[in-house]
Amino acid sequence: MITINGRSSLEFGVGIHGNDVYNAPKRSTESISVPGRNGDLIIDNGRYENISVTYHCYIISDFGNNIDNFRAFLMANPGYCRIEDTFHPEEYRIGRVSKELDVDVKGKSRAGEFDLVFDMKPQRYLKAGEEWISPDSVIYNPTLFNAKPLIKTGKGTITIGDYSITVANDCPVNEIYLDCDLMNAYNGSTNLNNYVSGTFPELVPGANAITGNFEIQPRWWTI
Repeated sequence: MITINGRSSLEFGVGIHGNDVYNAPKRSTESISVPGRNGDLIIDNGRYENISVTYHCYIISDFGNNIDNFRAFLMANPGYCRIEDTFHPEEYRIGRVSKELDVDVKGKSRAGEFDLVFDMKPQRYLKAGEEWISPDSVIYNPTLFNAKPLIKTGKGTITIGDYSITVANDCPVNEIYLDCDLMNAYNGSTNLNNYVSGTFPELVPGANAITGNFEIQPRWWTI
């Protein structure tokens, strides 16, 4: 089963009998050849590229209505969506449909098979990383990758590991959200970046010492 933006494929009679969801994304690098020097120089761009993920799908009941409804649902969500599947129940991904549906109709239009192809962001986010926590003195990152959390804090300075960020005392609100992925400070629709200084924190693998009072949604992820 696959879930797209909270709606299960089973709602549309769509089942899954195969997948390539265990593949890994490619690291973004550049190779430079230097005359007179053996081997290439490799420049690491510090990121992973998107990956194509294919779900092999089938519909065996009420084929006409189910495929029409499923196709309409997919086309009504053209951008990035939250993707969950039963192969990785503790994780979710962000992806978008990247290929047309080419349905192989069988049994006098009573059933059909097709590949559902997504262009996925490289991260496999842990659902546990969506929980808000109030750390005391340390946050432990259980993965091998730096996480860029969402932080809810007040005025003053907080530190996480080697990162420190300050919300000015003249900030017009007492509750500020710091999105360390987008490097954005806000409360509701109010942009508060002008009241923030320092570096948006990241959670490195292992123990991250902290100071200050705040809540954090760590956004753990793996590959």
